[in-house]
Amino acid sequence: MPEQSTVIQIAKKVCPAVITIVISKDLPKVEGFYFVPFEGQNVMMPKTHSKKTEKTKVGGGSGFFISNDGYIVTSCHVVGDPDAEYTIVFEPDKKFKAKVISKNPINDIAILKIDEKNLPFLELGDSDKLELGQGVVAVGNSLGEFSDTVSTGVVSGLSRFITAFAGMGQEAALLRGLIQTDAAINPGNSGGPLVDMEGKVIGVNTAMVMGAQSIGFAIPINYVKQDLEEIRTYGKLTRPFLGIKYILLNKEMAQKNKLPVEHGALVVRENLGESAIVKGSSAEKAGLKEFDIILECEDEVVSEQNPVSHILEKHKVGDQVVLKVLRDKKEIKVKVKLQERK
Repeated sequence: MPEQSTVIQIAKKVCPAVITIVISKDLPKVEGFYFVPFEGQNVMMPKTHSKKTEKTKVGGGSGFFISNDGYIVTSCHVVGDPDAEYTIVFEPDKKFKAKVISKNPINDIAILKIDEKNLPFLELGDSDKLELGQGVVAVGNSLGEFSDTVSTGVVSGLSRFITAFAGMGQEAALLRGLIQTDAAINPGNSGGPLVDMEGKVIGVNTAMVMGAQSIGFAIPINYVKQDLEEIRTYGKLTRPFLGIKYILLNKEMAQKNKLPVEHGALVVRENLGESAIVKGSSAEKAGLKEFDIILECEDEVVSEQNPVSHILEKHKVGDQVVLKVLRDKKEIKVKVKLQERK
C-alpha cells in the first residue's frame, strides 16, 4: 500500500485536472404533480406541459484534461446521448459547454474540447508497461456529485474483457484488454483517470462489477493515444467500417439453433424492416449476405472474445482484408476493401 504522503502528493498533482461532466437535456417542464391509483395505493406522477421545456440535469460523469488548450478524455458512454448537452465544471465558478470531438464505442473512449487556455493537464503514461501488484490511484467525481474522490489500490489483473452496460437506451459493449484494479470505482467515476504512483495516467476508469467489492476496470491509456494521434492528424477518427449487423455465436447458441459452427459472427438484422447489410458499405460491395457466418478475418478466428470490430481496429481505411465465410454450409473467401464510417 503506498505511503500516505505519496498519495497526498499525487492527489494534489492530479485533482486540479480532473473535471465533472454535467449531462442535461431539454425536457417537458414539470408544473406540479398528481396521484394515480395503483395496486391500492396512490402513486405520485409529474404533471408536465406539452409545449414548455426546461433544461434538466439527467446525469454526470468524470473526465480529465490532457492538454492546456482544453482537450478532455472521458468514457464514451458518459457522452453517449446525441441529444444531450455537456457542461464541463472544474471549479465552482468555471463552467464551459463542451464539444464532443470523437466517440469510440469499441474502446469506450471519447474526446471533448472546450475553448479555454492555460489549463492544468495530466501526463499520459505507458499502459503496456503495467505490472500486476503495482500501486494505482483512481480519481473521479463519485456518483457525479462528490468531486475529487480519491481511492487507492493495485493492478489486480491485466488484459481482462467484460460486457459493459451503460444504461437504458445504450447498447451493451464488449470491452477488452482492460486493467483490473481493486481501487474503488463508483458510478460517476467513469471517465476519470487511473494514475500510477508518479501521477501519470495509465487508464480511464470505465466500469465496476455490480454486487462485487474491489473489482473495477479501466481502459488502457495507450488506446487513448491511438485516438489522439488520428485526431491530430485528420481532425477526426478514421475507423474502417465493414457495414454489417451481426451476433456472435457460442456453443449454447449453436446447439439451440442447430447451427453448423460454435464460433463466428452471424450476419443478421436486428429488427424487421431493416437490412443486415448497410447500403453502399464495404460489405455490400464485397457481396456479403444475410445469414453468412464470418469465421475468420485476416486469419484471426472470430469469437465472443475477439469480435469482428476488434479485429478491424488493427486496420486502416483503404486496407483490403480477407474474410473466411460460411455460406450454405460451404466455406468461401471474401475480399473486402474497408471504407470509412460515414
